[in-house]
Amino acid sequence: MGDSMITTTAWVPRGFAAPFPSRYNFDEAEFERIAELAKLQLDDANDDLEQGRAGDVSEDSDEDVDTSGNGAAVSEEKATTPAKASKQSKKEEIDFNDPDLKEYNLENYDDEEDDVHGQRMDMFGNIKSLAYYESNKEDPYITIPDEQDQEENDREELQILATDNMLLAAKVEDELAHLEVYVYEDEADNLYVHHDIMLPAIPLCLEWLSYPVSKPGFDSNSNANFVAIGTMDPDIEVWDLDTVDCLYPNAILGQGGNLQEQEKKKKKKKSKKANDEYHVDAVLSLAANRQHRNLLASASADKTVKLWDLNTAKCAQSYSYHTDKVCSLAWHAVESTVLLSGSYDRTVAAADMRAPDAKVPRWGVESDVENIRWDPHDSNFFYVSTERGIIHYFDIRNVPSSPSASKPVWTLQAHDESLSSFDINPHVPGYIATGSTDKIVKLWNITPTGPAMVVSRNLDIGRIFSTNFAPDPEVAFRLAVAGSKGTLHVWDTSTNAAVRQAFAHKISDKSTDKVEERMVGVAKDDDSEEEDSGEDDDDDDDESGDSMDED
Repeated sequence: MGDSMITTTAWVPRGFAAPFPSRYNFDEAEFERIAELAKLQLDDANDDLEQGRAGDVSEDSDEDVDTSGNGAAVSEEKATTPAKASKQSKKEEIDFNDPDLKEYNLENYDDEEDDVHGQRMDMFGNIKSLAYYESNKEDPYITIPDEQDQEENDREELQILATDNMLLAAKVEDELAHLEVYVYEDEADNLYVHHDIMLPAIPLCLEWLSYPVSKPGFDSNSNANFVAIGTMDPDIEVWDLDTVDCLYPNAILGQGGNLQEQEKKKKKKKSKKANDEYHVDAVLSLAANRQHRNLLASASADKTVKLWDLNTAKCAQSYSYHTDKVCSLAWHAVESTVLLSGSYDRTVAAADMRAPDAKVPRWGVESDVENIRWDPHDSNFFYVSTERGIIHYFDIRNVPSSPSASKPVWTLQAHDESLSSFDINPHVPGYIATGSTDKIVKLWNITPTGPAMVVSRNLDIGRIFSTNFAPDPEVAFRLAVAGSKGTLHVWDTSTNAAVRQAFAHKISDKSTDKVEERMVGVAKDDDSEEEDSGEDDDDDDDESGDSMDED
């Protein structure tokens, strides 16, 4: 089996997914839209091909320079070539009088014969006695469902209930990149792939959108179900999650989606220099503004942060206040125009997007920033995770004179390796989860005296790349975890004894009886037997881990 990994995940809140997602309709209008978008990429490839050919021609012309007096002979040979070709074509004309061809009567091959001799195609002697029906439903001998029945079956298979959650996973498998759209049924302990979307490059970040982007018939004030995807390519793709089997995204944010910009650049050589209109390097982070739903912020390896207007699919503003790759973004929950950004330049900036030229407050950390999060329970504080496995907790009201003079409220050495992912539970104050490249997931309780570890667990999914709590209060304790082995698990952390003890006042089921721990995942077909045989061992490991955590 080839290598696979899940690079990032994102939940979709309940109530936003269409109960019956529609199949992709490839009509004439959609064909024209795709043709226009595809033309951009085709023109791009043709320009590269012409440049390559121009280089080859220049090399050939240098080789054809007459240095030995044979130039005239070469030109004479080239001049006679068309004449020889015309003579050969005349010789190859078909002679219908040829004895071998005459028997086939090719000259009259397409003519219809008036008098046809032979047996009539009356296969049945008395055709009037045959019974026929107006529809297949009336024919008792036809049991194959018709098109309408097939559509009804498809609707039932695609149905998403109001109690279901969508869970998005960006996956790379055998050098192919795609987005897997899962449906999580909490009551049934079921997680399955609903549909998937092919991607042009390795996906690096996902952001769910409730704003309808380039969707005919939808008002901008209505809710929708979209996802923005950042990849190793500089363009951002926006897909409709309620449409199955799409061929092309609804919108492309960047140079790949701007026909006019491509026309301007045709005569100029491509430049990798950062600009104010689109990214020129990989997109590392995306953040949708939940109050101004048409705004999407993006961070890139080209050291810039860009603000996109989803109404026009164009860049509204570009910011260049970092000196290295910008890897993480987060909008403030109350001050909706304030954007937090973390960079490999080892600083975190909190900028007001309305004042691009204003001085930006900065906080410094000891190594490259991995992720940043606002505290959803106190908007004056934010978290920063770093490459050295440390979490910093800052008060935004204490702005240092310089990044090196930053003083966090507290710091936590959460992991020994890079703290690649962490999340703060939006419904349970003080409850956070961290994941690291050391393959360990840890759950923490943030108390007034500082953070305390509740559970430490190796979920056997490889290096951890994503840890996300579910967004709805009914599934507040569900944690989605994914990593380098390409598997996705949903862990019901409320079934863990240590978690129940630490957050008992927040758990609806407060019974003291022993609860069996729940872990929902999608098993691989060829590994199902191995997983079944190893279940007992895994359960023993989990129980021993819980007892150690409780101590």
